[in-house]
Amino acid sequence: MYPNFLLTLLMAASCALPNIKISESFIKPIQVFPEESEVTYDELHDAALFDCPHSNPNEKKQKIISTLIDIEKSHNLPPSLRGMLLAAACHESGYNPKAKGDRKFSKSNKPMAIGLFQMWPWWEKAYKIDRRNPEQSADAYLQHVKSKIEKVKYACRYRSIERTWLSAWATAIRAPKKGGRCGERPKFYSILKKWHKSIKENRKADDECYDEEPCGC
Repeated sequence: MYPNFLLTLLMAASCALPNIKISESFIKPIQVFPEESEVTYDELHDAALFDCPHSNPNEKKQKIISTLIDIEKSHNLPPSLRGMLLAAACHESGYNPKAKGDRKFSKSNKPMAIGLFQMWPWWEKAYKIDRRNPEQSADAYLQHVKSKIEKVKYACRYRSIERTWLSAWATAIRAPKKGGRCGERPKFYSILKKWHKSIKENRKADDECYDEEPCGC
């Protein structure tokens, strides 16, 4: 469970209503991070919840984000790409497991893409999943990305693990292309970069505030 969402709401309430006191035992101690240390999943949880351009925060989406984090952890992404699964779900559906799209590709105007990652029907046949199920779709999605890594290693000859993963991701989610997709990256990578940058900037601001004087409402 990621408690930062509730903590943020309680802190906001305490600022708006000064007479309300929050138990010190509930509040996590201030964490001081080296500015260049790896972004944590606790930090990414809050960034994904509050800073997705295609979604508004609520409890249901908080639970979906927590589920996606658990799935992503099991696939061991490079630290610089932590949160990529969250950025994909933000971009594709705004964390809506019932989202429907790509009607323009259907003669009968039926949605071809369904779920968090806007998967087409072939996903259900290939991975034996329900596209509307967050756990099943997320796990299949990352399995598919990882299945392209060896192909990209051979075709692109990258030394960087991050660049290999990004090209594998682009290869996995886009139509086949003659010559491959070396040098390409998913559109939602920009969302992830924004989150990582914002987290590190907030760390720096928190450290400066903590060093100089207590920061409050």
